[in-house]
Amino acid sequence: MPPHLSTRRQLLAATAWAAISISSASADTITRRLPWRPAEAYPPEPARPGPWLFFTADEAATVEAIVDRLVPADELGPGGKDAGCAVFIDRQLAGPYGRNDGLYMEGPFPSNALATQGLQSPLTPREQYRQGLAALTRACREAYGGRVFPQLSAEEQDRVLASMEKGELELHEFDSKMLFGAMLANTMEGFFADPIYGGNRDMCGWKLIGFPGVRYDYREMLDRPNQAYTRPPVSLQGRPDWNRNRT
Repeated sequence: MPPHLSTRRQLLAATAWAAISISSASADTITRRLPWRPAEAYPPEPARPGPWLFFTADEAATVEAIVDRLVPADELGPGGKDAGCAVFIDRQLAGPYGRNDGLYMEGPFPSNALATQGLQSPLTPREQYRQGLAALTRACREAYGGRVFPQLSAEEQDRVLASMEKGELELHEFDSKMLFGAMLANTMEGFFADPIYGGNRDMCGWKLIGFPGVRYDYREMLDRPNQAYTRPPVSLQGRPDWNRNRT
């Protein structure tokens, strides 16, 4: 048999043996949401007004103060607090996101991982916020005469956040840069996500950037090229004026 055919045959034989070995291996039991059913959908659960689902009152006050500095109110619209960013974060932490459902959470967690490899930490988002906010409160008390973050002036709050962003703020057994990154990302998500999740109240984030939302029909605009779209945005729950009870 020619050498090249012998090599190829050996390769095919080895591959087949590997497949047989794999198929005969014992299988692990997959729990929780897996496996998915065909065409299964997970519609979002609307965030309802009411008490905090994850944050304590003190944690909520801190987060509301932080989101208001990350997205300050101005003549263009409300700040992060009035936009519902803290509510969005609270509802997300109380749900699957807060538990990191569906993500591999076992080690190793290399310290030199690339940014594209995602968060390298055994902490879930819930744990990051709970431990990080406690460490931030402790650091503020020590640096500002017993005052906590919501009690600081706007200028002092900005200095704290700027120090966290650079990773310069020393937090007790916690990475201030990681906490800042999580809060900034979640605040922006809350400001621009669909209002069904608790943030972007009155679609203020969409109005700010001219985003039309999830309007289902744009046929009326097809014959108007290069003209500004002026219709109001629509969320997954429709528009408030569509949902009023009519008698």
